[in-house]
Parts: sequence; structure tokens; C-alpha cells
Amino acid sequence: MSDTLILEPTHRADACVIWLHGLGADRYDFLPVAEALQEVLGTTRFVLPQAPTRAVTINGGWAMPSWYDILAMRPERAINEAQLEESAEQVMALVQAQIDGGIEPRRIILAGFSQGGAVVLHTAFLRWEGELGGVLALSTYAPTFADEMKLSDTKRQLPVLCLHGTFDDVVLPAMGRSAHDRLAAAGVPVEWRDYPMAHEVLPQQIRDIGTWLVERLHN
Repeated sequence: MSDTLILEPTHRADACVIWLHGLGADRYDFLPVAEALQEVLGTTRFVLPQAPTRAVTINGGWAMPSWYDILAMRPERAINEAQLEESAEQVMALVQAQIDGGIEPRRIILAGFSQGGAVVLHTAFLRWEGELGGVLALSTYAPTFADEMKLSDTKRQLPVLCLHGTFDDVVLPAMGRSAHDRLAAAGVPVEWRDYPMAHEVLPQQIRDIGTWLVERLHN
């Protein structure tokens, strides 16, 4: 995608983090985070795609960067699933481009904040059929996860880190916890960490993400 922001490391890239922003943000939203993380991940490329601009029903139909339309806040988010699938296709194309460029699938991490997190969870567990290195799910939820999911052996080995704010009133902590619990019930190695924050990102959270990424990519 031509509007994707790519942050190259100081040394030859042998790993990649594909990071999706949230509703109403843009590809530059997590650029400072990527720059900070590259200080400890000197061979990791960060790929920051841009969501298309489209009308969002819950925001009065105003057009804004959105991975999919949100039709209603209750029940637990009514969404335009066709648009979610389109976004998943975009993510899979980015993953394939990294593989074609020589990055091993086990060294490709999908990350997403809020709506972007919903896209990467859907992509990693319900769409992408190959191997991946892990998933970072920040302040997000999983609108397409079933109460009981039967996953392949490959998917049951995919590590996931769920991070959420205890004061989040946009994506309630219970929504994030539900995604975590469904993954755990399916046998996925998933961790849950919460922070005294709202719908945002804190420095301690970024440090924890850095440690988690180093554990998976420095081997």
C-alpha cells in the first residue's frame, strides 16, 4: 500500500512489526512508539499502514480513518464485517510482502490499538493460515471471535500479549478480557496485563512491549 509508513532499522532488517492504528488516527500515530522500540530492536522493521477514510455510523456518519464501520456500540459492537475482511486482506498482503522480502514468518509480529487490534486478532487467528511470530493487542476487543474456537496447532502456538487500561471507557476492559479468555480457552499462550490508564498508551506499557518483543525476536 502506497500510504504505508515504513521505519527501517539501523541494521539489516530480519524481523518486522506491522502495527495498526485506532479509529480516527493515522499511520503516524505510533511512529514515536516504533522509534522508541527500535532502540532495543535494532534489526526490526516497523510497518505502519493507513486505514482508508470512510463514514463511521456511530460518529454521526462523519468520514475518518477507519478499518471498518461501527454501526452500533451495543451489543458488543455491531460492525461492518465486509470492511473488516477488506482490512484483513490488506494486513495479509503486508505480511506476504515481508515474507517475499526475506523475513521469516515466525519473525513477523502483528500489533494493533483499539480498532486496529480487532483487525490483527481477526487476521492472525481467523484469516492468515501460516505461521506468525506473535500478536500485540492493545486496548482492543475481538468482535469476530466465537465463544468456542477450534484452532490449528499452528494457531495454538501463537503468543499473544493483551494490554488494557483499567479506566478505559471506550473499549471496556471486559471486552478485552473476553478476547483474552476465548484465546486462552482455545489453548493459545496469551498474557493479560492491565494498567491504570484510560484509552491510551503509557510509557510503562511501551517498556513492557519492548521486553516482550525482545524475548521473541532476539533469538
